[in-house]
Amino acid sequence: MKKILIVTDGAIGQHFIERVIGTYTSENLYYIVQTTEKNFEGYNPGRYKFFQFDPTSFYKISNLLKMDFWQVVLVMENQNDLEQTIKNIRLYKPSIRIIALDLWNTISPCDDIEWVNMQELIAANLIDYLPNIPVLAKNIGLGSGEIMEVLVPFGNSFVYRHIGSIEQKNWKIAAIYRNRQLIIPSDNKMIQPNDTLVLVGDPAVLRSIYRAIKRELGQFPAPFGSKIYLYIDMSIEKTSSIMALVRRSIYIQKKLRQPLIIKVVNPGNIDILRMIKASSGVDVSVEIDYAPLSDEGTILNDIKKYHIGLFLVSRKIFSLKSIRKKLYAGNVPVLKLAERSFSSLHESVVILSEEGHIENISTTIFDVSSQFGFNLELIDYVNEEGTHKREVIEHFNNLSAIFSKSIHVSAQETNPIRELREKENFLHVMPFTSKMFMNPFTAYFSTDPEVLYRKLGHYHQLFIPTQI
Repeated sequence: MKKILIVTDGAIGQHFIERVIGTYTSENLYYIVQTTEKNFEGYNPGRYKFFQFDPTSFYKISNLLKMDFWQVVLVMENQNDLEQTIKNIRLYKPSIRIIALDLWNTISPCDDIEWVNMQELIAANLIDYLPNIPVLAKNIGLGSGEIMEVLVPFGNSFVYRHIGSIEQKNWKIAAIYRNRQLIIPSDNKMIQPNDTLVLVGDPAVLRSIYRAIKRELGQFPAPFGSKIYLYIDMSIEKTSSIMALVRRSIYIQKKLRQPLIIKVVNPGNIDILRMIKASSGVDVSVEIDYAPLSDEGTILNDIKKYHIGLFLVSRKIFSLKSIRKKLYAGNVPVLKLAERSFSSLHESVVILSEEGHIENISTTIFDVSSQFGFNLELIDYVNEEGTHKREVIEHFNNLSAIFSKSIHVSAQETNPIRELREKENFLHVMPFTSKMFMNPFTAYFSTDPEVLYRKLGHYHQLFIPTQI
């Protein structure tokens, strides 16, 4: 939850606070400083803290600035008070992001403060009422949201990623603004914290991209979905394996703190059904299809119907090519559960390939490892020279610093799968791509770690789509 400091001293500030209160968000915590006490209604006391003092007093505002604020918003109608307040804030926190209202159009622009010019705002809104006058961004094209501007905050999924690693289907990064300079995007350009991206594309896709850009650790299975789903086909699963699947799924549900749906098709064993039903609770529900649809109907319909963000299956179910194709079409992360303990896992392993898919799913890898408390090992299979893998390792090291989570990078000249098969237990994480459907006989002669995923089939494996 981000802490936002807002300092106000007049009517505009009062209207601004009213608008903030009326805007629903559960992700921000507001600390509001007023020079004159004003009463507000309908706010959540848990998310709004009000203070009354003179912000030009360094002693008073420095006490408040001891907290870790994400940004400061200044809406003040006295220019001298505003300038002194900025000096006080900069003395205590030189690098904090400041957004300030400029009512006078006399303040010189500076790189470390984002000024919101009142006159420009009014003019930009008034021009909308004039005929035959084009307005940049808002009224270009269909005017339905196909052009979007997004600030990339520190510590999110797009920071330190190369443009070429971001799959842009039905949308494009059209421009990057950094330190008041325009940067034309290219594949080798890297996105930096506090860059502003101009996105162009399908409005529905852009809304999803916006959620992905604003995403932080601790959100998985978002942005793919909001629920966990265990699929059990009793005509395929061994009776002795079913309850182990249920127990592992409930453990995963407790770690991720998202609702779990246990779906049973082709029910046959009454005793096992009773045991599965006994597992239901506040965040665990059980659904039994006595006359189910085809596999395709059940899986694809339920992914959409329940907004599934993580699909759990057994190794036996995932081995069926028809099931894998439906899960791939559902564009949802799939955790294939092996016949090993999941609660004893301490490590997630990623094998780099030259394709570049790993960078696409890097933030999800960190998110999963963080929520489960896994160590993260990155294996560079140096069977051939490749510049892209060096960029991916650089990207992972940057993410490691951002999320304060250490990683271990190892380089191996021989295929690492052979050594990994000697390990007791780990979670193998990889991108969910069309390589999963390659003929097993053909795959046998491949050296691509993604193609050879079956070689590690006895371990738990997480397959993550490369697109959201």
